[in-house]
Amino acid sequence: MLLRPSVPAEDAALAALLDSGAVREVHDRLDEQLEELVRCTHPSRSFTPQALSEAVERVCGSLPLQSYGTWVWYPWSARLVRVLPREEFRRVRTDRNRDKITRAEQEHLLTRRIGVIGLSVGNSAALTCAMEGLAGSFRLADHDRLGLSNLNRLRAGVHELGVDKTVLCARQLYELDPYLDVEIHPGGLTEESADAFFGGEDGLDLLVEECDTPWAKVAAREYARRLGVPVLMDANDRGLLDVERFDLEPDRPLFHGRAGDVTSDEVRDLDRAGLVDFLVRVVDENGLSPAMRNALDQLGRTLSSWPQLASGVALGGALVADTARRVLLGQRVDSGRYYVDLEALVAPDRAVRTAEVGAAL
Repeated sequence: MLLRPSVPAEDAALAALLDSGAVREVHDRLDEQLEELVRCTHPSRSFTPQALSEAVERVCGSLPLQSYGTWVWYPWSARLVRVLPREEFRRVRTDRNRDKITRAEQEHLLTRRIGVIGLSVGNSAALTCAMEGLAGSFRLADHDRLGLSNLNRLRAGVHELGVDKTVLCARQLYELDPYLDVEIHPGGLTEESADAFFGGEDGLDLLVEECDTPWAKVAAREYARRLGVPVLMDANDRGLLDVERFDLEPDRPLFHGRAGDVTSDEVRDLDRAGLVDFLVRVVDENGLSPAMRNALDQLGRTLSSWPQLASGVALGGALVADTARRVLLGQRVDSGRYYVDLEALVAPDRAVRTAEVGAAL
């Protein structure tokens, strides 16, 4: 809930909330945020304490300090937090992006909408995209809840076990930027939810697909291809990133043709063996790491599910976000499969020796 004290009705709601006893913690560092706003607006100027105070007063204008900004109510943690108004908040929060992302590019990106299906690697991708300011709107789909075995790769706490993964991710996004527009589909991508998820006039500008369900993987691409939405997928093995530019290639075969002319109806009722065969064709068994190839024979025997590591999930979030930024800014990113294999890149035969570093400097 966003409450502006400068609006009488919202100020009354704020007073009622404070009187309700529901607020466990009030966090108000608006004065520091205003100072940051002044400094990032005038980066070349050195401020005396008096000059900084006067500049802050000019920002507030005719509003008294107690009426400036927005109070954000987070009911899941019972915290009430005051932040700058939306435009000022985002200017300060993304200030350190410049000029890797220009101000004009940042403003453009905040008009974009990203959809994410599957919120393990997808959670990392969504949070990284939000931190970088790559979208102002997110749609999240996952049918699962947070389990203890997810904590090897998801940034969450034991007090959040049992929370829907969509709800968990939405909370994390709102704690980064309370002005985001976040829509959740806790049943995952289904025939019933697909139209709403892809969304007509308020459609997606980019899709991040990270789910394990064959029907959803194929159906998501069928929708994306029909609507001209680019798709990114990190496979969480050897830094594999798939890019499918359906926005530029409307007749492109799904999964680069690796699964043939497969349709979502054809994969709907796959058993476990069929699921493994389908996923292996999609990611290419010959391109898997030795550990992942070994895991194929152990699924359902000594392994309960696909092995995943936090480092791989974090890398996946970075690969997706970096690529998403360039796609959404209209920079050239070709369809294809890319590997950022850390084990191959950070290897003994690739180390730059100290003498070589000194010579380069």
